[in-house]
Amino acid sequence: MSSTSASATRVKDILLRPFTLGGLTLPNRIVMAPMTREFSPGGVPGEDVAAYYARRAAGGVGLIITEGTYIGHESAGSSDRVPRIHGEQALAGWTRVTGAVHSAGGKIMSQLWHVGMDRKPGTPPVPAAPPMGPSGIAVDGTQSGRAMTRTDIDDVVAAYATAAAAAQRIGFDGVEVHAGHGYLIDQFLWDRTNRRIDAYGGNLVARSRFAAEVVAAVRGAVSPDFPITFRFSQWKMGAYDARLARSPQELEALLAPLADAGVDAFHCSTRRFHQPEFDGSDLNLAGWTKKLTGKPSISVGAIGLDNEFTDVIQGRQGEVTGIGELLDRMERGEFDLAAVGRALLGDPDWLTKVLTDRTADLSPFHVGLLAALN
Repeated sequence: MSSTSASATRVKDILLRPFTLGGLTLPNRIVMAPMTREFSPGGVPGEDVAAYYARRAAGGVGLIITEGTYIGHESAGSSDRVPRIHGEQALAGWTRVTGAVHSAGGKIMSQLWHVGMDRKPGTPPVPAAPPMGPSGIAVDGTQSGRAMTRTDIDDVVAAYATAAAAAQRIGFDGVEVHAGHGYLIDQFLWDRTNRRIDAYGGNLVARSRFAAEVVAAVRGAVSPDFPITFRFSQWKMGAYDARLARSPQELEALLAPLADAGVDAFHCSTRRFHQPEFDGSDLNLAGWTKKLTGKPSISVGAIGLDNEFTDVIQGRQGEVTGIGELLDRMERGEFDLAAVGRALLGDPDWLTKVLTDRTADLSPFHVGLLAALN
């Protein structure tokens, strides 16, 4: 067997293993990462959005996780072009999306999103809605909104549950709770934005209470085998050095209540998947999460590219790279699934080309691709 054939065989042996997530069986280990696109005017995904996701399904991706979708709470969002997961028109649009993805042979989950203090006052969808968070403190430390009352908390938890139930009803194969990148749930998890002195603030376990209540409500709103993933990050937008947990012990304290609440898998957002999370170990964040919780984990961060997304924001384009280290880590079971973002924006057939040893034919990602749904 030639070295090229041996390489292609190894890629297939590792990536084409089926994986069971809740009651969902995935044909392979590659996930399309959620990426905000803002091509849904009025919050309604159209035929172009359906075709965009269906192209990735046709390209063989095992699971698609949608861009963040605003739950039905007036302060959930800050754009009228981000899709919603509430309202008759938006749900009808998502029904078309799930149908298109399924027709192309794919599986798709909806990512449920509330931006919290990231909301800008006066912006749509509800201009009069105030920014709110655990303490009214934004990620940059400014007091630019209001602290959530217990009624606010209950309302938001209920909105997550309603969104999850709607997602299952209209054909999604699971839901992801977006709890990273400095948005609402993450604001409860992080000590710099959560200064509460009630049951939702204080130590790591107390700060995870809101997240656990969201997960439990979502779990109760859908069927027992309907998959729930939970996306979290140490870093925040504008605070890349942020840390929720500074040791494995702290990470375990943070995640254990969430695992108990009903999370099926943790989606561990990092800027570079190959970066060790804690000193003294090569394990990345997904590796530590799987080890500490016993739950499946999804790793993400610059897979298939030689730079990270912040480089793109600053105008530095990256090049296509191999996935040897990813295969090594997956082969030894460090994490279970790999989420690919920009590489799949650059080439909807990324997985097909990787599996057939045609990486030289891959279309690289460039910032111009963000201007349209290719």
